[in-house]
Amino acid sequence: MHLTPDQAANAVERNDCPKCEAPAGSPCRTRAGKTTAKYHTPRFILVPALREELEVLVPDDRGPGRPWKPGPPVEQTPAAPAAVAIRIGYARCSTAQQELQSQLDALEPLCKLIFSEKISTRVKVRPELEKALRLAYDIKEAAPDQEVILTVHELKRLARNAAELMTLSGQLQSAGVQLELLTGPLTGIHDPNGMGAMFFAVLAAAAQIERNYIREKTLEGQVVAASKGNHGGRPKVIDDDSLLLGLALKDRGVPRPRDREEADHQDRQERRRTSLRRLRVPGARRGRRGRRPGRSARGRSPPAGPRPDNRSRQRHRPGADGTPHPAGSRRHRRPDG
Repeated sequence: MHLTPDQAANAVERNDCPKCEAPAGSPCRTRAGKTTAKYHTPRFILVPALREELEVLVPDDRGPGRPWKPGPPVEQTPAAPAAVAIRIGYARCSTAQQELQSQLDALEPLCKLIFSEKISTRVKVRPELEKALRLAYDIKEAAPDQEVILTVHELKRLARNAAELMTLSGQLQSAGVQLELLTGPLTGIHDPNGMGAMFFAVLAAAAQIERNYIREKTLEGQVVAASKGNHGGRPKVIDDDSLLLGLALKDRGVPRPRDREEADHQDRQERRRTSLRRLRVPGARRGRRGRRPGRSARGRSPPAGPRPDNRSRQRHRPGADGTPHPAGSRRHRRPDG
């Protein structure tokens, strides 16, 4: 968390100086009774955001180099009840076959919000971890006095690379966010100072060694399985017998199922178009031989004038013996031959 010179000075002067015993609200002083040009290290490291700084300068309005004068005392506000720390949980496993429930069961009683994902540590960008860190940073920035803790089940849930773990620890420390481990040698809230930093570096290196060992054993197992004919992956869809049968059918000209489906689809489309052409239009009357009225056999229009009566023509048409058919009787069929 970056602080301006005035903000850093105000944060340092909230505490008494352990070295020169300057009271809160006053700058540090020398043995000669003058105001120092920079605050003493034991005093400014009491501010979490300034622990990594090499020096913190005293602002010009405090009069560095001049005779030391006590500043206005810091108003003692009544002690407020201790705020409950906000714990943000994070759970992770590498593959979809692994389960997260054991981590979630350990985090749920402590954390208000838990971010979980199934992703390998080899992936540099882990979305849920980024969300958890961003939320912790935002809370700490909005309320600097609020205690924010990032809780994980074990150290290797964050990363398995020593450099990445050390970088993440430094980012949390500079932002004022604490790290809590539920299992392992560093169980509890991690102390980034003194021996805690050394143990953290050792465990980070051990996590990376464990990851390399798992990878080497996995590759060794794959080589042994490949020497026995098992190359991994899903089983074959087509065996040797099915391949031989397929080649024989291809040589005989037997169409593939896809070709038969396409041919059947074309046949269905052709039958549908044919049936639509043969579909009768409702209300259209046709002649005796299927011709539409108003057209002759050759497609020409009938002559103008009244149409002759077929019944009168049949009445005067002679029969086979020369005698006319009686009126209203049917025409006899012509004998065979």
